Amino acid sequence: MNKYVALMALSTILSAMLSSCSLAEKPQMTNIDAQEGEAQIKIKQAKGHVKALGAGLKTRLQQAIKSGGLTAGVEECQLAAGPIADSLSKNGWAVGRTSLKVRNPDNAPDGWEREQLAHFSSLLEKNKLTSEPLKRPLDAYQYDDESGEFRYMMAIEQGQLCMACHGTNVAPAVKDVIAKHYPDDQATGFKVGDLRGAFTLTYQPE
Repeated sequence: MNKYVALMALSTILSAMLSSCSLAEKPQMTNIDAQEGEAQIKIKQAKGHVKALGAGLKTRLQQAIKSGGLTAGVEECQLAAGPIADSLSKNGWAVGRTSLKVRNPDNAPDGWEREQLAHFSSLLEKNKLTSEPLKRPLDAYQYDDESGEFRYMMAIEQGQLCMACHGTNVAPAVKDVIAKHYPDDQATGFKVGDLRGAFTLTYQPE
């Protein structure tokens, strides 16, 4: 065997060894990695539904207030919220809203939702007392890898737009419309920056 052939053979052997080492050292995806990957996909889908629901409600509310004032806004909110949420509740998803102080009793939180709402509220209250930035959105999720059930919540902070219907100084005419549709309403007395509630979503494999 001449020197050239010997060098070629040695090069081939070294390449094979390096390739083998690379394959051996390449990390394999674990079940935990797969579960986290699936959860991240669902989080992205959930955020898309939240964006669609929030934008839909805001658009309808602004249009109603512009054409008929605050009382029309209350009426529109009552009429539009359900259908918009229902239109997004498909392909295994259930989309809605909840709060520690609900306007519609059908939106009352369950145990897990109540825990997340209390946590969101605590974060916002602490943030008011400090100058430290708070990472947003405030959200939480729960994923059952056995059943495939996924739950997601994103906080709704009280904004200026909704103060007229949820704030501390609600006009008598607006109160009358609220009482007509929601006689057991609890969703007033908020200040800008308070936790008003949260979007809540559940995914069940079909």
